[in-house]
This record gives sequence, structure tokens and C-alpha cells, in this order.
Amino acid sequence: MAEFKVELPKMGESVAEATITTWLKAVGDSIEEDEPIVEIATDKVDSEVPAPCSGILKEILFNEGDVVAVGSVFAVISSEIENENTAPEIDTSINNEKDQKTIENEQETIENEILQPLENNINIAPEKNFKNSKKFYSPLVKSIAKKEGISIEELDIIVGNGANGRVTKADILAYLKNRKGTANNINQQKVDLNLNNSKKSSLSVSGNDEIIEMGRMRKMIADHMVNSVHTAPHVTSFVEADVTNLVKWRNKIKNSFEEKEGEKLTFTPIFIEAIAKALRDFPLVNSSIDGDNIIVKNDINIGMATALPSGNLIVPVIKNADQLNLVGVAKKVNDLANRSKLGQLKPDEIAGGTYTVSNVGTFGNVMGTPIINQPQSAILALGAIKKKPAVIETESGDLIGIRHLMFLSHSYDHRNIDGALGGQFVRKVADYLENFDVNRTL
Repeated sequence: MAEFKVELPKMGESVAEATITTWLKAVGDSIEEDEPIVEIATDKVDSEVPAPCSGILKEILFNEGDVVAVGSVFAVISSEIENENTAPEIDTSINNEKDQKTIENEQETIENEILQPLENNINIAPEKNFKNSKKFYSPLVKSIAKKEGISIEELDIIVGNGANGRVTKADILAYLKNRKGTANNINQQKVDLNLNNSKKSSLSVSGNDEIIEMGRMRKMIADHMVNSVHTAPHVTSFVEADVTNLVKWRNKIKNSFEEKEGEKLTFTPIFIEAIAKALRDFPLVNSSIDGDNIIVKNDINIGMATALPSGNLIVPVIKNADQLNLVGVAKKVNDLANRSKLGQLKPDEIAGGTYTVSNVGTFGNVMGTPIINQPQSAILALGAIKKKPAVIETESGDLIGIRHLMFLSHSYDHRNIDGALGGQFVRKVADYLENFDVNRTL
């Protein structure tokens, strides 16, 4: 019997690790080639890992809930198929220890890249270990705590959103972002957290109330939204656009478009085309903040907020949207939207966005105040298109006519985008939509 080491596959440039959520096979089970053996979750999407060959699952090297680095061996399959990549007999305890050290080293490298050093040193000596705590902490959380000088007392006050209240990587990173540089501020945070916990525990629940536990994705969305509001001072500017020409053109062309391209032509790709043009006109809107620096993105990667059947939200990204023609944008929009609902997106397809659009008009909403998708600096909400009476300026005077109108709601980070820029940008998007050529050809 040959042995195959099963490694965690590469899942995209921005993904370095994944959490094992569910083992679909147990030790001793027969496995067919390409049959899913384990479910994993990243901070972006959930997916399955297929077996590289047929055989018997001989060893499982990580438990559910463990974090595994990309490229690490997490299982061994015994197979009758000979292969030059077959693995020698392994000592499970040694392999586990080796893999764990590899994971911790890689995780430490990752955290060194993404964590900002604190501006002030905190005069609290970190614990050498966490044995004095009654709580369980993963090796990654302990590694971050030691690196950032977080004592066991301070770590114990962090509210965990993981299973059974466990402190996750996201929890400790969110805590570090809001952490102050003095012991007095830490004491104040202890008081605040205790008050928050008291408020939570004092919530009144009657026998008629339904209690729904948040799923993993809902918790991630909640954390992301709270972090965005705490990070960026939001401002929202509104513009009402007359999109009558656009609506007439789309109604005229949609049937022939579908016959020719095999794709439905919705309003979304037309909006995205206008947004991409406006981002070229106002590049500072297509930026992010890194400490005291403003990073202006050269690539225009537009994310489109997509509602899932579960009620959750995901934001697939159209890369280099400004380089695609309208047909290309339409095909990309339809493909990403369809695969979003089927749960078939790849991690890289929801990473790297520089600006986000949310079509709240899909739900009949006329406007909204969307929350910025960090680390981006702005987001545009598209309201429903409504027929309204409006004043039409002509050479012979003003007239009243029925027009197709919609609201554009532009939320932006006031740290790097002032009201003038934020307002000019959304006005420019409206101009592109209002001046749409009704005689345009594809």
C-alpha cells in the first residue's frame, strides 16, 4: 500500500490558511478520487477539499476547528496506486509537531505583515504562557497576544465570537485596532467591556421570543460592519439622476442582446461601466488608508454586493472593470451573481476590491446609506428606478413630462475624501448615466 500525503491546496493569492470545519470522512473510510473529504473555511468563502486519489483514509492530522496553513499536510490516504509523490511511513506525533511549528511560523509571518505596530508601548509584561487562564486560546491567538504585549488579564477581557465564546483571530485583531497605548486606557476598556457584557446579560427574553444563533458568515459580516463604522467617519451624498435615455436604450436592445450573447442585459453592468469611468476621473475615490498614508489604487476592481439565498451577503469582484466593454461587464456580472448564489465562488473572486456598489433598488428601495467595505474608502448604493413627473428644459421653455429617475447614494470615508470630492464623484456617475447615448451600438 502506498501512502499519499494530502496537502491543503492553494486557494488564491490572498489566502494563506483555512479552518477545518467538518470532516466528511473518518479514519478507515473508503474514498474515491475527487470525492470531498473535508470542508474548510477561510475568511472569504467555504469550500471542500477533494481526495487526490482513491483509497482508505489512514490518518487525520488536524481536528475540526484547527487552523491549517496552505501547503500543510492534513491527512494521509492509503492507496494501491503507486505514485512518485507517495509518502513514506510517518510518525503521527512527530508530523503533528512539525506541522504545528510550520503553521505557527507561517502565521507569525502573516501577522507581522498585517499588524501595525502600536504607537506607544504598554507597560504590562506579557505572560510567558497562558496556563493561569481558565479560557482556551488557540496557538495563533496566543502568538499574537505575546507579540503585542497583551497580558493574560487583558486577553481574558476580550469578548470572543468563536464557538463557545472562544477568542478568534478576528476578535484579537479587532481589539488591537481599537486598543489604546496606555495602561489607563486598557483599564477603561476593561470597564467598557464589563459594562457591555452586563448589558448583554441583562437583555430580557420572554417565552414568546425566538432565539437564532448567528452562523459563522453572519458573525463575520457583523464584525466587518462594526469594524468599518468604528474605523471610518462615514459621510453620504445623494444625487437624483434622470436615466430615461438609459432605460429606453436597454428596453430596445435587451432582446437582441440576449439572442446574440446568450446573456440577459440588466441595468447593473451599465451602472458599473459609468462608475468605472468616474473612478478614472476621480482616482482618489479609488483609494485606501494605511496609517498616515493614502494608497491610490491603479486597478479599478469593483465589488458588487450580492444577497444570498441564506439571507447573508457576499461581494464578488469584477477585476479591471474599466478595461472591459459593456458585453464583457455584463457577462462577468451574470457569472459572478449566479455562482454566488450556488456557493461556487473562488476565494480570489471576492478579494482585491477597490470600490463597491450595492443595488438596493433590487428590493424596491429608493436610496440607502451603505457602510463602506473596508479597507476601501467608498461605496455607492443604487436606488430603484421610478417613473416621476419632472421639469424638462427645452429651447421653447420648460415642460412637465414623465421621466425615469433614480437616487445614487455615495458613502465615503471623510478621512481622505472630503464632501467636495465625494459629491463631485457621484455627480459624475449621474452625468454618465444621464448622457447615455440612445443610439449606442454594441
